[in-house]
Amino acid sequence: MKEMNQLESMTQGVQPISVNERMDRIAKARQLMEAKEIDALLLEAGTTLEYFTGVRWSQSDRVAAAVIPARGEIAYVCPTFEEARLREMMTIGDAVRTWEEHESPFQQIAQALADLGIRSGRIGVERATRYAVVDELGKAAPRLEFSSAAPVVDPCRGIKSPAEIALMQRAMDVTIEAYKVCVEALREGMSQDEFRDLSAAAHRALGVRGHIDVQFGETTAFPHGSRETTYLKEGDVVLMDGGCSVEGYWSDISRTTVFGVPTSRQREVWELEKAAQAAAFSAAKLGVAMESVDAAARGVIVGAGFGPGYRVPGLPHRTGHGIGLDMHEPYNVVQGNTIPLAPGMCFSDEPMIVIYGEFGVRLEDCIYMSDKGPRFFTIPSPSIDQPFA
Repeated sequence: MKEMNQLESMTQGVQPISVNERMDRIAKARQLMEAKEIDALLLEAGTTLEYFTGVRWSQSDRVAAAVIPARGEIAYVCPTFEEARLREMMTIGDAVRTWEEHESPFQQIAQALADLGIRSGRIGVERATRYAVVDELGKAAPRLEFSSAAPVVDPCRGIKSPAEIALMQRAMDVTIEAYKVCVEALREGMSQDEFRDLSAAAHRALGVRGHIDVQFGETTAFPHGSRETTYLKEGDVVLMDGGCSVEGYWSDISRTTVFGVPTSRQREVWELEKAAQAAAFSAAKLGVAMESVDAAARGVIVGAGFGPGYRVPGLPHRTGHGIGLDMHEPYNVVQGNTIPLAPGMCFSDEPMIVIYGEFGVRLEDCIYMSDKGPRFFTIPSPSIDQPFA
């Protein structure tokens, strides 16, 4: 295993998403907009704005947004003093409407739509857009009708291109290297914060921002951790969950091991978890409904006497979530999701066994769907004693 001082950046040769690919995304969105009778998309600052335009912008009280019409050129709105920064990021479109601090950004968005010939009609609102933005825009342009942009955005973002999958693969590779260093550094008395700080330093040394959260002992039964600070001791189950982003695309990996010699109970539950994760992977066939993947993993756990359903001891949450520019994004591996698996879909495989008062076990590796079926980004854990292949 490498030591921290032996780590080197793993970002050499990373290829960002090209302008041509973003143009293809917009073209696909426009086809869907026509089919869904949506006249334009309203994208506030966030990952969907970045997905289509490459503009990476944070939400604040000063509204910045883009309008992608079904026909016509994309238009941006931002504070006047931010225009130069916005134009520095823009690679698609040239139209920018600005507003001064005493003016309304919503009047500018309404005017941008009017400039495109959209004074009335249906506007698709991306899910991250704040209610206040839609409410104020409705006052500025009362003839507009608003609806969800999900029928347009989700089929675009839900199918990853080879370039996106390559960026996610690099992020996964980086996080695995960070994991290896951090697991080797586990020691008696280590706190959760010490481990997290170490993992952040490892990611930085590897050229990215990221971290790994950790839980020890009984708190591993809390799927997203406890507010209590714990310190590692012999015999503790150690549950780790973390990731990083490369050019905005995320990794998400969980590992569970034991600090010391596992008990027969710990080993038995770990092996059951591994079987559930493997069952989900085996069920992930092209054309199969995503809920079937959840059912396969849950069936293994329920078959061993846990559950049923979301009851604990057992699996209290969905088996997986979509991943890409957001660590959690559509489409989810969950009961009721009948969307069929298709090439380019990416999602986590992370059933978890929760036993309050004892421990929890989660193994998480992400899957991408190739034209031949499911592929893991990372090799799953071979055993409770050997977290990495």
